[in-house]
Amino acid sequence: MKQSQKFLYTMAVVLAICWLVPIYLIGISALSPKDAATAWPKSLLPLHISFDTLGFFVHYTGVWKAVLNSVIVALLTMLFAIVLGAPAGYALARYDFKGQNIYRVLIVMTRAFPLAILALPLVTRFISVGLYDTQLGVALVHTALALPFSILVSSSLFMGIPRELEEAAWTLGCNKVQAFMKIVMPLALPGMAATMIFSFVISWNEVFSASVLTLNNRTLTAFLFASLEESPLHFRYAGGFFLILPSLIFIFVVRKYLFSMWGISNR
Repeated sequence: MKQSQKFLYTMAVVLAICWLVPIYLIGISALSPKDAATAWPKSLLPLHISFDTLGFFVHYTGVWKAVLNSVIVALLTMLFAIVLGAPAGYALARYDFKGQNIYRVLIVMTRAFPLAILALPLVTRFISVGLYDTQLGVALVHTALALPFSILVSSSLFMGIPRELEEAAWTLGCNKVQAFMKIVMPLALPGMAATMIFSFVISWNEVFSASVLTLNNRTLTAFLFASLEESPLHFRYAGGFFLILPSLIFIFVVRKYLFSMWGISNR
C-alpha cells in the first residue's frame, strides 16, 4: 500500500473517531439512569441500560410538538430546496448566458452573511406578512441556507450527464420537459437524494433562525436552546440524542436507497 493511501486511510479513521465518539457518549448518557449524568468518573461502557432519562424527556411538556414542528420544517425545506435548486442547477449546466460566473459567485456569497445580521429585518418582515412564528416562515429561511448547496450540486450533476442523451430523446419525439423528466432526472436521482439529505440535516440542526423567528411553534433545537438554563443535565443528554437519532436514521435509509439506485443505473 502506498504512503499516500495509508495517510488517507489514517485520516479517514481519525475523522470517523472524532465524529462517532461524541455521538456514542451522548447515546450512552441518554440510555443511562438519571444519576449517571452527573456521576464522575464516567464509564466508557454503560453499566446498565435505563430508559428513565429518555422517558423523562419524551414526557416533558412541549417536546412532541417541537419534534413535529422540526419534521414539518425539515420536509418543507427539503422540498423547496429540490424544487428551486434543480431547475437553477440545470440552467447553469446546460445554458450559457452573460454573467454566469458572477451568478455562481453570488450563490456562494449568500452563505457569507451571518443570520444574526439578517435576524431583525426578517422578524420585521415576517410579522408584517404573517409568517412570524409559523413553520413555513422557518422553512423559507432554512431553504435559503440549503439552496446554494442544492443549486451547485445539481449543476455538477447535470454537467456530468451527456447532452447527447437529451438530444437523442428530442429526435424520438420528446420535448425538452419530457426529456428532462424521463432521461435526465432518473440519472440524477442519486445526487438529488444526497442534496435532499443535506437540506434535511441543515434544517433539523439549525437553531438560530428557528429561535428568533418562533415563539410558540418552536422546532426541537429552538425548544432545547430555550430550556438550557432551567433543564437538568440528563434532559440535555436526552435532547441531544433525540436530535442526532432522526438524522442518522434518515441518512442511513436514504444511503441504502442511493446504493440501490447506483446499482440499477450501473447494470
